[in-house]
Amino acid sequence: MKLNFSKMEGLGNDFVILDDRDGQIKAAMAYPELARKLCDRHFGIGGDGIILALESKNHDIRFVIINSDGSEPEMCGNGMRCFAKYLYEKKILTQKRMRIETLAGTVIPEVLMGDNLVTSVKVDMGPPILSCKDIPFVCDHETAVEESIETRTGSLAVTTVSMGNPHAVIFVKDITAVDVEGIGRAVETHEHFPEKTNVEFIEVVSDTELKMKVWERGAGITLACGTGACAALVAANLTKRTGRRAIIHLDGGDLEIYWDKETGHIFKTGPATLVFEGSIPI
Repeated sequence: MKLNFSKMEGLGNDFVILDDRDGQIKAAMAYPELARKLCDRHFGIGGDGIILALESKNHDIRFVIINSDGSEPEMCGNGMRCFAKYLYEKKILTQKRMRIETLAGTVIPEVLMGDNLVTSVKVDMGPPILSCKDIPFVCDHETAVEESIETRTGSLAVTTVSMGNPHAVIFVKDITAVDVEGIGRAVETHEHFPEKTNVEFIEVVSDTELKMKVWERGAGITLACGTGACAALVAANLTKRTGRRAIIHLDGGDLEIYWDKETGHIFKTGPATLVFEGSIPI
């Protein structure tokens, strides 16, 4: 069986995107096995994960993402922007504003156009989840703002946020001096995070700018994380480091994040790029 695919990236966070609305791919190979095969950068296409378009009963379409290690996260912000561009440019959906089903609930991206091409995507990510039990994060308090945890790398202050998937935000003075892999791995698998967690390291540039590096649950170090950028803005606002809008500088590029006071929703705007297309036998 040959699979037609689109390789896309959002700020260097890269994905293999597949259309499985007819279920033929799943019938041929389980998604976790397929993700491990396709995402291998030596023997496959290469990517941080695969994204599949599936039919939905009560949304425009369903979004499924499988990490390169075969695990299934609830959502992916960079992946959602790539997904929306893919759907619109492939004419799978014709509307610019879409209602997409994910494990994290309904996500609403809107493609922004220039010269008849999708130049960027604005995503309504919904409201952040701050309740420790819903993140989940084991804690004696209802919320965790710069909560101290002990790890093998030392004591750390984490602010926990869920954007449909869990995040631990850690503020640092110099992001270039951080052991992202060592600390990231220790926090991801910490006993206080029963479902593991993504880990964001944040250096405050100003009250409207943040620098970020990320250790992603199930993927390791990546160039960007959209849900992580949202969590970073929320954590920075809660700790009075920024207002409700900021530019997040990631290794792969910049995202604009806005936390709307009226609706409580987070809006994320950034690029999505087609890298190449092709077919691969499985």
